[in-house]
Amino acid sequence: MRAVLCGYYGKGNGGDEALLATLLQMLPSQVTPVVLSGNPAETERRYGVEAYDRMSLPAILQALRGADAFIWGGGSLMQDTTGAISPLYYGGLMGLAQRMGLKTIAWAQGIGPLQRNWVQWLTRQVFARCTAISVRDIASAKQLTAWDIPFTLAPDPVWALQAKSVPGLWDLPAPRIAVALRSHRYLTPDRLQTLTTALVNFQTATQTCMLLLPFQPAQDLAIAETIQAQLSGPSQIIKLTDPQQLKGIFHGVEMTIAMRLHALIMAAASECRCFGLSYDPKVTYLMQELDLPGVSLEDLPLDSASLCQRWLEQYVNGDSLSNVQVQALVDRAQTHQELLYTVLG
Repeated sequence: MRAVLCGYYGKGNGGDEALLATLLQMLPSQVTPVVLSGNPAETERRYGVEAYDRMSLPAILQALRGADAFIWGGGSLMQDTTGAISPLYYGGLMGLAQRMGLKTIAWAQGIGPLQRNWVQWLTRQVFARCTAISVRDIASAKQLTAWDIPFTLAPDPVWALQAKSVPGLWDLPAPRIAVALRSHRYLTPDRLQTLTTALVNFQTATQTCMLLLPFQPAQDLAIAETIQAQLSGPSQIIKLTDPQQLKGIFHGVEMTIAMRLHALIMAAASECRCFGLSYDPKVTYLMQELDLPGVSLEDLPLDSASLCQRWLEQYVNGDSLSNVQVQALVDRAQTHQELLYTVLG
């Protein structure tokens, strides 16, 4: 059996690469994956799979014609906060696969936000025709319930991604703090300066080494460089392309301060204390589900001292998830694999 895997792959985003790595980890052994990628050569090299250009219609048609199944491979693909192109692309490919008679799976999806009426209609149509669906958050489950569409609910599959050790990590000064910020309209220059000042003060108070993690260097690296330039203590910008190593980095840190959803998931899965900076409902849902401390970027106080104090309280007195809690989430995340075996096994 051949399955086309479709997501935001090959675009240099660590979270989406982690979803692809987990999907490949969970696929039944008899399934041959065919990945639609923004960088097919790199995807083939890294994962040892067949890959096609995600923006080439002839390549996409070639992949679909030779396939038995089509899988949306994790993430919030049907949303229109970043514009209408994303739902058109992903919804169009799902609809095409359905018309071609392939088994279609919406796997580990986060649905929305859906601001446009036609995007809501398109999303409902393609989900209703899927062979099977799994979602990763309660808000998505409520949406499908309102549409009377059956689904499976489980934690994000990256909870179950196997981590790899990171060479040189343990040579860096300890204790270590991980910071994963991303560019966004809510992260204004004033807010970035507030965060940077708070990080400088936090480092001075804790004598920690700051690990700045640009999950998507094209968006995140400039922010990491801006912060590092103002830090007086030890720091390191760490760019990792292997998603398993990216998860492994969190085994060597005491606390994580992050906007990125999968930075928080990887950190929590590594029993690391976390503080979330939410720019999107998906981050807010995770913080609520895990009872993680944090703040919405829109509500970020411009008083860096109060923000630093909140981080200090979490660093000194905060709790990480226990091994039992993490294992329960990992076990529940395996539900996404069970769905794949049910449909494709």
